[in-house]
Amino acid sequence: MKWKVMYNNGWVRYYHPSEVQLVLRKCVLKNSKATAIKIFTGVTTKVVCAWVLCQELEIFTGDFRTENTSQLKYNPRLLPFWNLDGKDMDGSSHEELFSVDYKLFVK
Repeated sequence: MKWKVMYNNGWVRYYHPSEVQLVLRKCVLKNSKATAIKIFTGVTTKVVCAWVLCQELEIFTGDFRTENTSQLKYNPRLLPFWNLDGKDMDGSSHEELFSVDYKLFVK
């Protein structure tokens, strides 16, 4: 798996999670609920159906932040929504999120 970053100008870049840290600012968590429910109920296989919209993005290649903060999770096989401690976070806004390897955290 790699982080996929799509820019407003149409560029798409892929980043290996162990090589970079993404810091996303002014974010909204998005989810295709209908697709997520189909995955959750076993009607279809796992496909990309969630993303983060952000206004600002920084990509770091060293000196990664390792704060132990709240982890956002998304796995439609387990829950069909973005979740923070089991709470539905679809559509929620966050001032800053950051990645640590394959995980996403709220600052």
